[in-house]
Amino acid sequence: MDLSLIQRDILITLITLYHQHSHSIKGEEIADRIHRNPGTVRNQMQALKAIGLVDGVPGPKGGYIPTALAYKELNLNIKGSDYDVPISRNGEVVEGASVQEIDFTTLCHPDICHAVIKLFGSTRLFEIGDKITIGPTPVNKLLIRGEVFGKDEGKQSLLIATSEMISLPKRPIREYMSSPLISLRSLDTLQDALLLFNHRHIHGAPIVEDDILQGIITMSDIASAIENNLPLSTPVSEVMTDEVEEIGSDVRLFEVIKRFKELEIGRLIVVEKGKPVGILTQSDVIRVFPSL
Repeated sequence: MDLSLIQRDILITLITLYHQHSHSIKGEEIADRIHRNPGTVRNQMQALKAIGLVDGVPGPKGGYIPTALAYKELNLNIKGSDYDVPISRNGEVVEGASVQEIDFTTLCHPDICHAVIKLFGSTRLFEIGDKITIGPTPVNKLLIRGEVFGKDEGKQSLLIATSEMISLPKRPIREYMSSPLISLRSLDTLQDALLLFNHRHIHGAPIVEDDILQGIITMSDIASAIENNLPLSTPVSEVMTDEVEEIGSDVRLFEVIKRFKELEIGRLIVVEKGKPVGILTQSDVIRVFPSL
């Protein structure tokens, strides 16, 4: 379809503001951003709504949101971009398919919650009964789990019965990490480590010297040392693991989940400006959303 210059300007501004603020955008906000009359923007919004490029959200806090068709019309690269929403089966991402739209058809029903999932890709990649996971979505970080109970190959859509919906926190991990950091020094002994673990009710601690991370030691490391007949007077530096996974404190929590699974580790050392400032464990993540 052929859009006028002002329509394209409005649509691009709507998408930009929507992804910045994660909520519907009022016409006045768009008008202020592009220096246009609010009445002109409202009139153009009605035209864009009529051709399916925007949806209206009613209510005092309502406004407009872009549709998937808007991204296609503006030739935004949805595949492999920030707008890509993966779909997985049995924990494995399905190659050649991603989610374009999610429409909840029975959200208010007390017993069931069905959804129509419109795909980029073929519905033939899926079978009735498949257990799938959708997301996280780019703006609200929504994760949906469910079972396929129908397909519409003409509309490239899956019908799913949802079993779980989770909104992953977008706040940085500094708000979830354990801080101040409980650490040991290189010359501390295994006995010192055991006393620290018992007193603090923890199972591991980093080794830090002059604000520089040297390594990490866990209860498993100490158990292995004892099995190898090392005395408890052995310095932790002789037993510690040198390679430690670090992560910046401004990384958002939902981004950490995949890293834990990929690396098969139980803890990450959180750093700011190269200095260790806290620790994030799988237990910390489970406390936030135990179903993961």
